[in-house]
Amino acid sequence: MGHISLAMAKPLVFEFFGIFPMSLFRFLAYFFSALLLTIVISCSDQTPNTTSQTPASSSATQISTTMEHGHGGKPKININSAILSELDKLEAKLGVPALSNKIQASRPYGKPEELVSKKVVTAEQFDQIKDMVTIEDIKLEGEAKDVDYMTKLGLMKGHLLVARELLDLQKPNQAEPHIGHPVEEIYADVEDQLSERKVKPFKEPLIALQDEVKAGAKNASKVNTDFKTSMQSVEAAISALSESQRKTPNFVLQVINGLLDTANSEYGAAIANGKVAQIIEYQDSRGFVTYANQLYKGISDQMAKDHPEAHKSILSTITDLTKAWPSPLAPNTPVLTTAQVTKLIKMIEQTSLNAIKTS
Repeated sequence: MGHISLAMAKPLVFEFFGIFPMSLFRFLAYFFSALLLTIVISCSDQTPNTTSQTPASSSATQISTTMEHGHGGKPKININSAILSELDKLEAKLGVPALSNKIQASRPYGKPEELVSKKVVTAEQFDQIKDMVTIEDIKLEGEAKDVDYMTKLGLMKGHLLVARELLDLQKPNQAEPHIGHPVEEIYADVEDQLSERKVKPFKEPLIALQDEVKAGAKNASKVNTDFKTSMQSVEAAISALSESQRKTPNFVLQVINGLLDTANSEYGAAIANGKVAQIIEYQDSRGFVTYANQLYKGISDQMAKDHPEAHKSILSTITDLTKAWPSPLAPNTPVLTTAQVTKLIKMIEQTSLNAIKTS
């Protein structure tokens, strides 16, 4: 803008505005007010609009989170690839017997809503689980991948532990499904990780044990040998993780929570109308809690030292929780209701998470 001298001010007023002469003071007031307004508007136009960008950034974060986690921050269940023990969480949520098998039998799914169109669940039921399911694989990295690996092997071990109890009670027919589950469900889900970690494959020993038990477990010596081989194979696979990691309370507590979460779903699927309606699911949950309890004993001394109050709480709650399974043989009437079991497991989970946060 050119320089305007005071001598030019009045002629400019006459020339541009065609008005009667006004005082120089009034003109300068108008002039500088207009100039100041122009500068403010110009600066405002050049200021980045951070307000409009913030929601977009938040949306991106929210989409990423939604893609990876469902209700309560837990990973979503892939209905195209999840094993039955994972699908049982949906069965327990809805209280629909054999829903896990029905979901599995209707694969593949192009989108979660096909659970409704394929008449696996009703629209009303889908509304209750839509935030829990996905058809997308979630890639785990770092510690989360290790926790997932050990949790799945822990489910295998839980199955085998309850199978051993049933074999000792001369119940091979009830033991067989718990040997079959590691072979038919879990092994395929963990096979890639076994290869990555250079773990010797052990599917064949599991199949050999299953065949022997399916035939009636008549050769006790062979059954015991095959069982020992299978259990040692699972333990060797777990040992692919470093010893220090397997003894670290923060890591082990995450595995325990994963096992108990699955046990809770299995127990929920087992109980109906105040009775144990699904014996296999009852026994599954017993096996998972048994191994979770074993894992906690391995870190109890360190927990007592680092988190004495949390240790007392977890120890007491686990003791109360195990009362739900007085025997591997299901009682006619459940000792604890599903609500009571859920409450106890949630207490352990919350106490564990608090201990992890303060470590």
